[in-house]
Amino acid sequence: MGDFNLALVIVAIVVCVLVFIFNVYLLVNYQHPDDANQAYFPKFVVVLGLSVAAISILMLPADVANRQACRHAIYNGACNLTLPMKDLWLAIFIVDAVLVFFVIPFAMFFYEGDQDKSVGKRIKSALLWVVTTAIVCALLLGILYGLVGKVDFSVRHLSSATTNFPSNWDFTKSHPCIGGAGAQSCSAYTASASSEKTWTMRTTFPEYVVALATIVGSLLFSIFGGVGIACLPLGLIASFIHRPKAVITRSQYIKEATELGKKARELKKAADALHQEERSGSKGRKWRKNVKAVEKELLQLEEDVKLLEEMYPQGEKAETSWALTVLGYLAKLILGILGLIVSVGWVAHIVIYLLIDPPLHPLLNEVFIKLDDIWGLLGTAAFAFFCFYLLLAVIAGAMMLGLRLVFITIHPMKWGGTLMNSFLFNVALILLCSISVIQFCSTAFGYYAQATAAQEIFGHTLQSLRGIKYLYKYNVFQIAFLALAGLTFLYYVAFGWRRKKPSGKFQLLS
Repeated sequence: MGDFNLALVIVAIVVCVLVFIFNVYLLVNYQHPDDANQAYFPKFVVVLGLSVAAISILMLPADVANRQACRHAIYNGACNLTLPMKDLWLAIFIVDAVLVFFVIPFAMFFYEGDQDKSVGKRIKSALLWVVTTAIVCALLLGILYGLVGKVDFSVRHLSSATTNFPSNWDFTKSHPCIGGAGAQSCSAYTASASSEKTWTMRTTFPEYVVALATIVGSLLFSIFGGVGIACLPLGLIASFIHRPKAVITRSQYIKEATELGKKARELKKAADALHQEERSGSKGRKWRKNVKAVEKELLQLEEDVKLLEEMYPQGEKAETSWALTVLGYLAKLILGILGLIVSVGWVAHIVIYLLIDPPLHPLLNEVFIKLDDIWGLLGTAAFAFFCFYLLLAVIAGAMMLGLRLVFITIHPMKWGGTLMNSFLFNVALILLCSISVIQFCSTAFGYYAQATAAQEIFGHTLQSLRGIKYLYKYNVFQIAFLALAGLTFLYYVAFGWRRKKPSGKFQLLS
């Protein structure tokens, strides 16, 4: 038993180190050249935030493995040798909340501060915004915790008389308890509905903070996750459909490049006009709308340039580049088909296991258990994959909606071209939604993850919290998730297979 727990600790340490190294690799390869050798504090926050998000997702399968450490214990106190998962969960969630609501906003304010000001003034300005936010959040949390920071558990008072130990155990549906036909000692079994009472107790403040952060994350998760669960696989398949079918001629390349150059000059003219308006201080609602329009057109222009480069590869290794392009689109098709299977599996599992009461079938829970029977970590690995897929769906949904809704800031992630403010924004989104992904998975896989610390926090405390429990009792977030997934699927069926053309809105800005 001790050896098992020691191995679990070693695996946890190794995984944390690998996650940290991988996130550093992502930062180095995704960062914009303008941020090279500078902006070290935002970079540290990005790596820390991504590591916390990844580790929090991986803690759920670790919680399952930790539960199994004392399943076959033959002596009292064996479970005391396992990892203190509940304390670890609360610690990681508090760190998550501090990063999302305080550290990342400070890093963004500092990074986006006026570069002409000194470092001290930029820190002072960022601290002013963050401290103001902290005071407001502390007051709201304190008031809410004082007023409704309680959990209401429904309990039933049971009692039963005593009887002699029976010589046989003959139970039937009409005779379910010990005793003769005229004197059944079964008052606990046949307790009336009036025996049900409400047991109220105050939750701990850390658990309450986690609960409120989960509500905010669940709202975003329902929106972005519902859209992403459909657009992630369908977007990959659509990308394959829109792939360049053949290499174009040099004359076609020159013609297309000339058109793109003309659009780029128009965009630059519009951007300069907006920059001039910003300097003059006339930043109104129309200005912000025009900035969004220019950003959308710029992203579309970059996509067109990338597509043109794919259709006319240049250099000594042009044939190799074209072969890699073809293979890349084939990989997208394969991943899209696999992702579609996983998405359908998720939707079916939500309907069959979560929305129907009682569940028709354990579905994926039973799959994970059978995989564990084949090999101890196979079910756990599949469990982790399904949780990570939800997080990828959230990111895909955020990117899709961010490109189409005016009130959402566009922060695209690009290989070798991502500024730190975009990095920080996406890290905050991932952190905020990671809590909800964990809560959602612990509920969706309640049969597989039973008796874990995560289920104790999310399955009992959160779903019994006063004022919040009804959102989970009536499956509000799950229904919203499925509704948005269905609408996104219909959108792709109707419009998603067509390639978007530039709208030309930026031409109206001059």
